Amino acid sequence: MRLGKVGLLVLLLTLQACIIQPGEGKPLNYSNLVFTAKVIRILDGDTMEVLYQEHPLKIRLAHIDCPEKRGHQPFGTEAKQALSNLCFGQMVTVQGQKYDRYKRLIAVVINDKKQVINQEMIKLGMAWHFKKYSSDPLYAQLEINARKNKIGLWQDMTAIAPWEWRKPQKQLLSK
Repeated sequence: MRLGKVGLLVLLLTLQACIIQPGEGKPLNYSNLVFTAKVIRILDGDTMEVLYQEHPLKIRLAHIDCPEKRGHQPFGTEAKQALSNLCFGQMVTVQGQKYDRYKRLIAVVINDKKQVINQEMIKLGMAWHFKKYSSDPLYAQLEINARKNKIGLWQDMTAIAPWEWRKPQKQLLSK
């Protein structure tokens, strides 16, 4: 059987269509998806990068906001280290919720000790309950407990919430 160039091209395109899975090459929407991934990078106290199906994915921890590492907010470096201690290099369970404006997946993350990392960061006094985006009463109570016991950043009576810390930074950049 001899195929001309056109016949060979048609055959190759047909085979390619059978081999390439539909949707391949399009980013998967992880919202409302629960999956296991390896933590490969800690960017700051509330942001990490995981490797899922050989693709890196940025995760922003839901319900919390941590001191800023950029801009040298007090406890920013400590928050990053605390997150690293809880999960770096581990296989974690990611419970995706939605994406933020920076295309990070907002998620609840559970480490290999079955700890909910988002909650642990507040218990350690390394995060605020981010009430602007979360009305979860458990996170509110965890923050109250950490404040009362002066854990982590709550040792500083003048601790500034990250969303307040970021405000002057934005104003300075716009001038």
